[in-house]
Amino acid sequence: MLIKYADSDSFKWLAEVEKHITSETLLDKINNRQILIAAVEGREIAYLRFGYFWDNIPFMNLLFVEEDYRKQGVGKRLAEYWESEMCKLGHSLVLTSTLSNEEAQHFYRKLGYQDAGGFTLPGEALEIILVKVISAG
Repeated sequence: MLIKYADSDSFKWLAEVEKHITSETLLDKINNRQILIAAVEGREIAYLRFGYFWDNIPFMNLLFVEEDYRKQGVGKRLAEYWESEMCKLGHSLVLTSTLSNEEAQHFYRKLGYQDAGGFTLPGEALEIILVKVISAG
């Protein structure tokens, strides 16, 4: 499996699977190196999209793995690669979130993320904020 930053060649596949942001935002994320792609034999199978909470703390916004590749360590490898990249950039912690009614919370906890609080939006379940220390600072 190859993990790399998304580029213009990744746009078509990302535009098909990404349902949460506009094409313009997707292009901005690609240009700002805020999307990682996992590929097997040249075929994109997963991606991780991130931004920055308070403009300085890396925040994983979305981790997507195609159904045929789930439960095979792809998401874990993508998350660990991202954490390593953030550490290289000098960050000492990372954040993510998930709804309390989603299974993803258990995945993140297995990766060492810890609950840090939460909030609710109208009509939604509790959004759990999770934090992980990735270096000594």
